[in-house]
Amino acid sequence: MPSYVMELRGLIEARLLLLPSVAAVIHDHAGNLLLQEKASGEGWSLPAGAIEPGETPQEVVIGEVAEETGLIVSAHDILGVFGGRGFRYTYPNGHPVEYVVTLFKCQVLQNTGAWTDNETKSLRYFAKDDMPSLALPYPVSALFA
Repeated sequence: MPSYVMELRGLIEARLLLLPSVAAVIHDHAGNLLLQEKASGEGWSLPAGAIEPGETPQEVVIGEVAEETGLIVSAHDILGVFGGRGFRYTYPNGHPVEYVVTLFKCQVLQNTGAWTDNETKSLRYFAKDDMPSLALPYPVSALFA
């Protein structure tokens, strides 16, 4: 079954699509931030995903983290909600989106040892001063709160 986003793309083609989404802030014991290197070559990002009809933001962030990192997490505090022109992104296929992202602070409960999707090339924890630039302009103050 095609995803909700793919169904919308069939209707609106390559027009700008506003997408509610979530992203996870996960720190190790030293306070370093977990980032995901995208297999597509698009650089580094937070574990994240779009919310589909019938899903809660908490369900989505927990599920996306499990798929993209192999980590089982609990979603705690909301660190902020971000959007606007800075959160526009154009995929390599030319489809533009503008995300409205609810950013969750997550705690690792278990590490299953492997991610299950094909979006992740690698995972790495970064210190605040060593962090690469991200595709979306999250405020560093929210990422290291």
